[in-house]
Amino acid sequence: MTKGAFFHHFPTKNSLAVAAANLWSESSNSLFAAAPYHRFDDPLDRFLGYLDFRRSILRGDVAQFTCLAGTMLQEAYATHPDIRDACDESISGHAATLESNIAAAMKRYRIRGPWTAESLALHTQAVLQGAFILAKAKGSAAVVEASIDHLRRYVELLFRRPKKARQGRTREQ
Repeated sequence: MTKGAFFHHFPTKNSLAVAAANLWSESSNSLFAAAPYHRFDDPLDRFLGYLDFRRSILRGDVAQFTCLAGTMLQEAYATHPDIRDACDESISGHAATLESNIAAAMKRYRIRGPWTAESLALHTQAVLQGAFILAKAKGSAAVVEASIDHLRRYVELLFRRPKKARQGRTREQ
């Protein structure tokens, strides 16, 4: 592409980065909206199913399963507020899609504490983004798998669901 053609479509390099973050959000939102965990009746099963789904898509090269918005944010947060805001919107917007299931699970299991559905959704994204950084450093999905497994155990402990209420779902289901 020529420089003229580039600037015909994007007034600045930053506008290209913002467009990339927005496109990333749209495509990842579509992927997660069609994921199988939405079929579970129990909101806690849906949230745990989300974690299982995240684990199931750790395939291929590290760049294929990590988050473009997180990568861009790490590079541009201090110097490019428009890129930072687009990436925050992507990551926080994705976290917001988890909140209703977490809130419904808190209500169903009568969970009250010093944390909120929003804070657990954001913590989930913090764990994933941190694990993606470690995966890049180590060149392997193994650290992401372990982080998701730890997060899943943490969520199960938070909700203290009685064994009879568990429907025997595993990551493979």
